[in-house]
Amino acid sequence: MKKLAKKIVLFFIGLKNEMKKVKWPNKKEMIKYSCAALTFIIVFAVFFSLTDLLIAGVKTLVEEYL
Repeated sequence: MKKLAKKIVLFFIGLKNEMKKVKWPNKKEMIKYSCAALTFIIVFAVFFSLTDLLIAGVKTLVEEYL
């Protein structure tokens, strides 16, 4: 049981040391990254919506002629 507790303590010590090495973005960078992510989400949503409408339209045309 002591080995498990020691491993857990060592894990959290290592975690704390690794978190100190992380370069956290400042407010300006965070806004920039958030805007980029939202832009990509919107672009892909529009792309897949248009693709879905196109495929549905083609399917409807094919079903009408069959």
